[in-house]
Amino acid sequence: MVTRASSSIVASLNLSLKTTFAPKFQNLGFLGHRISASPLVFPCSNNSKCCSRMLGSFKFSVKAASAEPLKDANELINSVETFIFDCDGVIWKGDNLIEGVPETLDMLRSKGKRLVFVTNNSTKSRKQYGKKFETLGLAVNEEEIFASSFAASAYLQSIDFPKDKKVYVIGEDGILKELELAGFQYLGGPDDGNKKIELKPGFYMEHDENVGAVVVGFDRYFNYYKVQYGTLCIRENPGCLFIATNRDAVTHLTDAQEWAGGGSMVGAIRGSTQKEPVVVGKPSTFMMDYLSKKFNILKSQICMVGDRLDTDVLFGQNGGCKSLLVLSGVTNLSMLRSPENPIQPDFYTSKVSDLLSLTAASV
Repeated sequence: MVTRASSSIVASLNLSLKTTFAPKFQNLGFLGHRISASPLVFPCSNNSKCCSRMLGSFKFSVKAASAEPLKDANELINSVETFIFDCDGVIWKGDNLIEGVPETLDMLRSKGKRLVFVTNNSTKSRKQYGKKFETLGLAVNEEEIFASSFAASAYLQSIDFPKDKKVYVIGEDGILKELELAGFQYLGGPDDGNKKIELKPGFYMEHDENVGAVVVGFDRYFNYYKVQYGTLCIRENPGCLFIATNRDAVTHLTDAQEWAGGGSMVGAIRGSTQKEPVVVGKPSTFMMDYLSKKFNILKSQICMVGDRLDTDVLFGQNGGCKSLLVLSGVTNLSMLRSPENPIQPDFYTSKVSDLLSLTAASV
């Protein structure tokens, strides 16, 4: 039998959860959840034990707030000043432009919207990405492009990384070029792609003790030499930083299939060092904070457009922005609607050019 005292406690705790905890959880937009609380009541005669048991018996039911299909593009466009676009799977797939992108970007510019392009792909520098946009027929300024290769160098600058220290790079040319532009010393990169380790009795691998950071990004020349070198630097050099450009599971090297992403390289170093990296790409808020400060943008006036839930949409939500998921890349509708998916964008649509067609339809 539940005593009067225990019933009073239940009512009190219910009220507290409804008025205190639930609203706070609901306001955490980056979680994409609505949270409710309900108690389990166990009959008991000892009030103190009953209280203790009830305090530990609250169940939190977490329900994802379902994303809405984009119907009125004008309403979304008019509600923000800036659109941040992911690139792979949104603007292009591999080396192929996705249909309707040029016209959509032109329409947004004609409405006075600022366009920014953010990619977790670290294989190219901002300048190299500028050339890719140009090759695809898109007029995009280098200052509008933010790759995770640039984010790695910007992060080192933000923490005043000593210029007399070196950076060991597990990654490709884009990271090297951005480090060079920022004036940092580096080693590794593609040059270490052909290096091998001959494991003979008593073999001892040397490493540069002046390496103060290891930056890991997508690397098509990844090998055991790089794993061991990066591991030695992180584990044996005092204070050596472990920086990841991103932890993407897959990437679009071609438009034919998905390929293992930078997260696979980061995972290898994490496994060997047993340390967590500082992630500077999406969904980390570092780039969002950097962009907001650089362009003097209110985050509430930004819409993040991407094809991934765990990077693009979460990047927008973590930064306090609106989010639009496009189904032209990694995420499909069944993945979005899966009961196991906790991340819900504000809106979703098939492709970027729906912003154009739905704008025309709503006029």
